[in-house]
Amino acid sequence: MSSIPESVKLENHVVIEEGVTIGENVVIGHHTTILQGTIIGDDVVIGNNCVLGISPAVNKRMRKVSHRNIQLIIESGTRIGNLVSIYSSTQIDNDVFIGDHASIRENVSIGEATVVGRAAIVELNSKIGKNCTIQTLAYVTGDTTLEDDVFIGPCVSMSNDKYMGIKPYSLKGAYIEKGAKIGNNASLLPGIKIGRNTIVGAGSVVTKDLEENITAVGVPARKINS
Repeated sequence: MSSIPESVKLENHVVIEEGVTIGENVVIGHHTTILQGTIIGDDVVIGNNCVLGISPAVNKRMRKVSHRNIQLIIESGTRIGNLVSIYSSTQIDNDVFIGDHASIRENVSIGEATVVGRAAIVELNSKIGKNCTIQTLAYVTGDTTLEDDVFIGPCVSMSNDKYMGIKPYSLKGAYIEKGAKIGNNASLLPGIKIGRNTIVGAGSVVTKDLEENITAVGVPARKINS
């Protein structure tokens, strides 16, 4: 049986499967589904038409993922918008904000007070630090790491498959160090590293590692005098 305190507010047509744990003063919006094994902390607000705790599915062409655990954990004070999907074996820390239409895959961790914007996508096996901002329609590919205080602008795109499926390759997204800022519509190629506090200009294409504390712009992105 699921544990639902009296302080929880459930709107119309909410579905809560068995084995769900819900903290105090949680609000769950209309037509939202909470799937088995999900753990929700105190003071969490969840919008309408969300699905939380989804079990990932694969076919023969997709890689099989070893899950850290089978639970989706959403810590206290987090706010989740409408039409959001979050998969199992993911952990959302305290006071995170997730905008409408966002999607967060399995084996993801998101640090305290991070913002995931409207319709942003965070793919599997990615680690997002504290106080990050991932803006509207940004695409964080699988196997990516964002350290704390990273800013990802609107419509930024990342990739993790160097050969686009032509031959075997160990999938690896970008590694973005603390305080780096990526401008809107920038593209990051697989496996690149962006140094601490570095700024990538809007529309740039990052093909190689960038050192820390610089500004880089262009196609391909190159350091400029600031």
